[in-house]
Amino acid sequence: MISFIGELVLLFVIVTSAIRFMGKTALAQLSPIDLAALVFLVTLAVTPIKVDGIIQAIIGIILLVTLYILFSKLSLFQALNRLFLGQPSILVKHGKISKRELDKSRFSLIELLSAIRIAGYPNIEEIEYVILEPNGELSILPNHSVVNVTPQHLNIETEYKGIPIAVVIEGKIQRQNLKKINKDEKWLHNEIKTRGVDLKEIFYASVNDKDYSFYIDKGKP
Repeated sequence: MISFIGELVLLFVIVTSAIRFMGKTALAQLSPIDLAALVFLVTLAVTPIKVDGIIQAIIGIILLVTLYILFSKLSLFQALNRLFLGQPSILVKHGKISKRELDKSRFSLIELLSAIRIAGYPNIEEIEYVILEPNGELSILPNHSVVNVTPQHLNIETEYKGIPIAVVIEGKIQRQNLKKINKDEKWLHNEIKTRGVDLKEIFYASVNDKDYSFYIDKGKP
């Protein structure tokens, strides 16, 4: 019985630490890779445990619930909270993407742009902050100019402003997206050249599909 309890505690701590090491995105996004990793991790963790009868199973359940409550209580302390849960990561600040924070959080640019669009803000310049919380959720805080009084509140009709189309992601040209706005690589290179920026320096660039206004972000905080 003592051996069973020891194994259970050890594997619980190892699995918790492994999921913590995998990062916040494994909890929030649950991409096929994340889901497969979590399933295999849990399967490998519980396979060595041999439950001998219902009494041992009940003791195991009580022990796991106790460990869960204990870890939850310990996470209330600030120092241990950072150890168990981690800290928030600022992925976007004042409309600028932080490549360093994306890399640290193992959060891809494509996932970030998708989350922002889903939240109803296709233009990243309208975003004040995007914060990846310790539980893996994204907090998207738009500019005050976007969330205050809107034309809809005043019953004013507005015309289509266009939507930003990604044309460069992590220094690579998005050829399919260029076709969507009826532009080619030569046009893109000319636009980049006029702004005095090298293609390899660009972390993210978009073009508005209506007025072809250009937005460039080098991914620096």
